[in-house]
Amino acid sequence: MRAHAYWMSLLVCLASPLIGQSPAPYFTDVTDEAGLQFRHSFGDVELSNIVEGTGPGVVFFDFDNDDYPDIYLLNGNWKPEVNDNRSRNLRGQLTNALYRNSRNGTFTEVTIAAGVGDEGFGMAGSAADYDRDGDLDLYVLNYGPNVFYRNNGDGTFTDVTAEAGLSDPLWSVSAPWLDYDGDGDLDLYVANYLEYDEGAFRDFYAAQGYPGPLAYKGQPDHLYRNNGDGTFTDVTTEAGLLDPDGRAMSAIAVDLDQDGDQDIYVANDAMPSAYWVNDGRGSFTDQALIQGVAFGEGGQGASSMGPTVGDIDRNGLLDIWIPDMAYGCLLEQREKGLFSDVTAEANLAVICGQYTGWGSGLVDFDNDGYLDVYVANGNAHHLYTEEDVLAQNDRTGHFLDVAKDAGDYFQTKSVGRGAAFADYDNDGDIDVLVANLGASPRLLRNDTKNSNRWLTVVPLLPDGETVAVGATVTVTVGPMHLIYPVHGVFGYLSASDPRPHFGLGAADRADRVEIRWPDGEEQLLEAIPANQILEVVQSAK
Repeated sequence: MRAHAYWMSLLVCLASPLIGQSPAPYFTDVTDEAGLQFRHSFGDVELSNIVEGTGPGVVFFDFDNDDYPDIYLLNGNWKPEVNDNRSRNLRGQLTNALYRNSRNGTFTEVTIAAGVGDEGFGMAGSAADYDRDGDLDLYVLNYGPNVFYRNNGDGTFTDVTAEAGLSDPLWSVSAPWLDYDGDGDLDLYVANYLEYDEGAFRDFYAAQGYPGPLAYKGQPDHLYRNNGDGTFTDVTTEAGLLDPDGRAMSAIAVDLDQDGDQDIYVANDAMPSAYWVNDGRGSFTDQALIQGVAFGEGGQGASSMGPTVGDIDRNGLLDIWIPDMAYGCLLEQREKGLFSDVTAEANLAVICGQYTGWGSGLVDFDNDGYLDVYVANGNAHHLYTEEDVLAQNDRTGHFLDVAKDAGDYFQTKSVGRGAAFADYDNDGDIDVLVANLGASPRLLRNDTKNSNRWLTVVPLLPDGETVAVGATVTVTVGPMHLIYPVHGVFGYLSASDPRPHFGLGAADRADRVEIRWPDGEEQLLEAIPANQILEVVQSAK
């Protein structure tokens, strides 16, 4: 432990000429001026069951290919098997909403024109170019059958759920995209939660509000292989991924062990989480227990929420951060293939312990080269509000609670759920979109004032339009190596902008930019000037 602290201190000293002084990140709530006139509903006037209290998430995705992230917001709906009869006036009144980025700081609702106003009980969403036609398609996850929209490339979408075979009738909460079999197209992992009994079980304390997850049977997740012809095949069993009793809250697909293929980490609720390691031949093995990522908070199965990954200590290995209903869990990979719970050591247990954490991100908000932590908080069983958490990395892997200096929003309270992250205005810092249960989402513009520089690297497939999901980008600045796996689905119920963003501190350039493409090809660029969005197109073979 002392040796680790020594080397971390030495690294900070070596890197200090590159790192500008960083005040606390600062955010301005611009929801109203941005034109996001939306209010979430769980289909009832009173929170009364686990379905109503679980969502929603939010989605950043550039559906019109103008390089400015757009926003998709999930909504609940009135369903007789979920909601109270007294709220039946909401039937048919609630839909999801799509907002197009107008590129001037505002958004315009285009839900009806685009044809994506799904009326299911919305939970989450994810986007990817599944058919390799150069635009992002949208997958909507519901309590009940999911909906898959193909992007027509003209601002409209077509519902292709049935022909694609992606309805998945279970309660879906997360859907990361990955090329698990290395055939060049994106497959889909659908994480499912539990089997709600339509309110039959009522044995609970009044103070609890309603029964928790252990009152219900879990549901299996599904892996869908992309057949390359617009259809998908369920290959869960043959890939070794079948777990009939899982209770997934969200999942993430990245190359955690850096062996060239994408693995899957599933944060489960009130039971051990799963770490499905890809063997590179189309099969997975759960190594969560072996590698120390099955449990949290000192050993028990925590109420894990939305996992996110990043290299906290800048040792070149990816770590995992998972909020939960208490302290959260920071699993640091100090040796390859071996994780340690350092939540208390990193000071995150103290910062997060008083809250109920849901959506989260590991993001370098102040562009100093080190990842900070954002957590959306809110009570699980009641509409009891809580403040959100913003913790700044002090560059040694230790976090400081800086919320009180981060803007007026952090002095307010909400019932937070999902959170997504993107530089929606392309000004060089990462902004935040937070979903609030039964209330309006909040768009937080990053207005941090410092002189730190940045670099956004956009690895594109040979078509020059499709972001290379599954690639890994490493930026070298002096002695620091900043690693970012290209993925968009992380955190709780949400999807973020997949473009890798790097804070460079005081450095006016990146010494090296290395891209490992999804097919294993490697590309090196050197002496890249800072403060730009750099698009790199993979060479055609």
